Amino acid sequence: MAGPATILPSVSWSRGVASRIVKTTDDVLSTVPAPAGSDVRVEPVRYDHEGTALLGVLAKDHAESGPRPAVLVVHDWHGVNEHVEARVAMLARLGYVAFGADVYGEGVRPGDDTASEVAGSFYQDLPLFRARLTAGLEQLREDPDVDHSRIVVMGYCFGGSGALELARTGADLVGAVSFHGGLIAHDPSDAAAIRAKLLVLTGGSDPVVPDSAVTAWQDEMRGAPEVDWQVVTYAGAMHAFAVPGTDAPDHGAQYQERADRRSWQALQVFLAEVFDEEPTIV
Repeated sequence: MAGPATILPSVSWSRGVASRIVKTTDDVLSTVPAPAGSDVRVEPVRYDHEGTALLGVLAKDHAESGPRPAVLVVHDWHGVNEHVEARVAMLARLGYVAFGADVYGEGVRPGDDTASEVAGSFYQDLPLFRARLTAGLEQLREDPDVDHSRIVVMGYCFGGSGALELARTGADLVGAVSFHGGLIAHDPSDAAAIRAKLLVLTGGSDPVVPDSAVTAWQDEMRGAPEVDWQVVTYAGAMHAFAVPGTDAPDHGAQYQERADRRSWQALQVFLAEVFDEEPTIV
């Protein structure tokens, strides 16, 4: 059973308004060009969880057919937005089926002033959080082009926490990746259910995920020696370092192009390993 949840510090930040922002979502999307002859589409997908309507986004190359590896992408505390759409498109351009799951519910897309409260309600109710994540995984599995034996979950901030929580359920995943996600530590017995390999990508100057949180999470993993995990820390990177447009250094949150680029490259190496493919780094 999960131990008490650690509620992450409440911070707020804005996006896309300061001159020092050097990357937009479109800029990041353009770093992974669409292959010649491809037909990558990002399309909305409605599904539900116990009566709650959910709205995710699915991306895949319609020029290809047949089962292929898949990636479940979990949104940050702002919900499914243009950043999620860009990431699933990037993954589809790499040859994967990618689904951006909706944890909050259709139409629930909180702004900076309410995002902490909405995200916090799921941190406080881990069974619901995990159930919504599982619903997203089940929706992804319904796509006929998904190879069920090769699925990874990944997420940003709130979604990074979610990726690790889904892994803790014992879900049939080959990997779970957290980009600057909150590291909620549980009893090591909870980690024993994990079947996925874990990759945690964190910022060296992230006040939301301080060294103490990283250490506590590592201690949990050390208590479950069968789990394959790794942590990569990026120097000078604050919270949300891979979310384009984030610009609130006074609150410890700032997009960093270098950490975004390196963490995306680390993701590609990890996916190649767990999917048993030759890595192609873009």
